[in-house]
Amino acid sequence: MFGFSKKWNPDGKHVYVTGGSSGLGLSLALLLAEKGAHISIVARNQEKLDAALGLIEQKRVSPSQIFKAYSHPLDSGSAATEALELVCAAHGGEAPDAVFSCAGSSRPLFFVEMEEKDLLDGMTNGYWVQAWTAWAAAKKMVRQQKKGAKIVLVSSTLGLMTFLGYASYSPPKHALRGLADTLQSEMMLYGIDVHIYFPATMYTPGYDEEEKSKPAITKKIESTDEGQTPEKAAQVLYKGVVNGHAHITGDLITDLFSASTRGAVKRRNWLLEGLYDFVAYIAVPVWRSDVDKQVLAHREEHQQYLSNKGFFS
Repeated sequence: MFGFSKKWNPDGKHVYVTGGSSGLGLSLALLLAEKGAHISIVARNQEKLDAALGLIEQKRVSPSQIFKAYSHPLDSGSAATEALELVCAAHGGEAPDAVFSCAGSSRPLFFVEMEEKDLLDGMTNGYWVQAWTAWAAAKKMVRQQKKGAKIVLVSSTLGLMTFLGYASYSPPKHALRGLADTLQSEMMLYGIDVHIYFPATMYTPGYDEEEKSKPAITKKIESTDEGQTPEKAAQVLYKGVVNGHAHITGDLITDLFSASTRGAVKRRNWLLEGLYDFVAYIAVPVWRSDVDKQVLAHREEHQQYLSNKGFFS
């Protein structure tokens, strides 16, 4: 709080990034490579991993840097542990200095038209692939007494609020916040830092995929969201971790939702966040009222949409 804490420097450190073949994960890996870090990325698609590794290689600043890419699932505890062991093998079995869990995906739909698989996949892709990675990393870091190590989770602005269309995406993002807040407390026992990032809309390949299923009313509500590139989002995340912020946000809207749902999170700027608290007290209810009006105005169109899809038959 008084500016005496030492800032994190990734130079020479081993950083493990899940979801590192595209989007935020890749942008973060490129940024960290430029800062002198050893980079390990894990994702599913080998072709994308190979392309990503080539881009990371272009950011090399030292011949001693180690860049590795692995194709491996992360959707169970055993899979996440196996992936971590693969990543650590190139570093003498030592746990990473930092783990950035960026893997995930979303498929927006109306709740009533979702299949069971949509809800299960939402929880797996939105929560478990990160939770299992954090679980495996925490065990290894604690066993090796890796003080100063970092575990970084990625939620969303939709982990602080939500609206229609995100019934399979927002709940796991809220759950990640609960996991991060718990681990921020527990990992103090071992000198390990835990951070969570709440990015707004990012224009990534994953976003393009989301748009294919996203309801029209959801797109309308989001139309005022300017969004950001994954490169900009990676800069925000990096800066937050460097400065030791437990909750990391990068735009005013997310700052306001964060203020209105702060809970017991430590403040990093009492004056500014006090202002956010005041503004959020007024602005968030106004936003909620506007969203509700748009939803209710969509009722007739929605009924026709469900009828055309044969929902009522």
